[in-house]
Amino acid sequence: MTALLIAGTTSDAGKSVVTTGLCRAFARRGLAVTPYKAQNMSNNSMVVAGPDGPGEIGRAQWVQARAALVAPEVAMNPVLLKPGSDRRSHVVRRGRPDGELSARDFTGGRERLARSAFAAFDDLRSRFDLVVAEGAGSPAEINLRASDYVNMGLARHGEVPTLVVGDIDRGGWFASSFGTVALLDPEDQRLVAGFVANKFRGDVGLLRPGLDDLERRTGRPTYGVLPWHPDLWLDSEDALDLDGRRSPDPIGVKRVAVVRLPRISNFTDLDALGLEPGLDVVFVSDPRRLADADLVVLPGTRATIADLAWLRKRGLDEAIVRHARAGRPVLGVCGGCQMLGAWIADPDGVEGTAGVRVEGLGLLELTTTFEVEKNLVLHEPAGYEIHHGRVTGETRSGAVTGTMVHGSLEDDAARSAYLTEALGVASTASFPAARERRLDLLGDLVEEHLDLDALLALARDGVPGLPVVGGAR
Repeated sequence: MTALLIAGTTSDAGKSVVTTGLCRAFARRGLAVTPYKAQNMSNNSMVVAGPDGPGEIGRAQWVQARAALVAPEVAMNPVLLKPGSDRRSHVVRRGRPDGELSARDFTGGRERLARSAFAAFDDLRSRFDLVVAEGAGSPAEINLRASDYVNMGLARHGEVPTLVVGDIDRGGWFASSFGTVALLDPEDQRLVAGFVANKFRGDVGLLRPGLDDLERRTGRPTYGVLPWHPDLWLDSEDALDLDGRRSPDPIGVKRVAVVRLPRISNFTDLDALGLEPGLDVVFVSDPRRLADADLVVLPGTRATIADLAWLRKRGLDEAIVRHARAGRPVLGVCGGCQMLGAWIADPDGVEGTAGVRVEGLGLLELTTTFEVEKNLVLHEPAGYEIHHGRVTGETRSGAVTGTMVHGSLEDDAARSAYLTEALGVASTASFPAARERRLDLLGDLVEEHLDLDALLALARDGVPGLPVVGGAR
């Protein structure tokens, strides 16, 4: 056995879900299995221990390592791109900051990143029975194929059998599955072994004629149909899932309003609050929606100064200050904590123009100075720090609280203490237990609905000779 690549018809097709479920299912079989994603583009990241000190990887790969029952490490996500604007991303390579990548460099400036990604993949494959690799976006982005090292570029590098996953709940699954293969060159097509349908509602028997026809047209089978399930929410990969934390019965519960910053990051900080039945967690960008909030949260951001200006432009700054001065609680995490302070200075231009100094919301007696060196810290029993800003001063004033530690609310005791003090709400949920239940549920569904024996045979023996589809040449 060696590796499988889980590609997708689109972003948010279910690659992370399938990869995570396979990691748990294969680990249950006693295999030493590891997740891997050559390049992740996300502002949700996690700090992990490494041989050279703490490093940073995508949150999804951290969760997948938990599913695989192995310690997360930087090799599982050797390249992490953290969008800082629409045209520029901050690069994390092998867990550490490594400059920036512009949209103009996207196709031609990634050779060094590809080398790091392939080296990490080869390293993991040498140490584990099975690597379950997750692709990014779609492998049929033909405008990017020449510099791709995440999808078919990785598959070609390691001769990795590839599955194409699609979200059938959105419609168009047959067309997108067929079209994904048909757009690939023959050398890429030969590594695409088949398909997985994700989020199906209804009788699978109704799909059978279409599945048979898809196999007849492509020569490739569908290895399973995963059902839609209401409890399959995982730690979110990106901002596509920012509406998934509502209370099922919001009547009579406390309302938590999270400011939806343009460059919001590590918003998984709020996942633990979303589990509490006594809270209704909503993401807002209109100051009027803060008026009836019991708790306002300013989350992390990749661009503190720019998002603070956005806050002021929309009048959210005044709404937050009114909320706090009325004695109602405000919580700021990392960049949100920095916004609550008196001043933010960027002498070296870490976030943009050097020498910028802006006034904060003035709700906490603290100042922030950005430094080039990123601070990465792991906390026990939960929490981690990822920031360039060095904060000095007080992080607590009345009902206003700031913290530079992401993930601290995942600790049940810490979350319970904060909710009791700030809102008078008793915590009734266990976040670690809830995550483990979700991972087990994923493993159960994958074992029941995917042909694991066939997938293991693929990983061991490779893809058999398959026909070329469509007009590929």
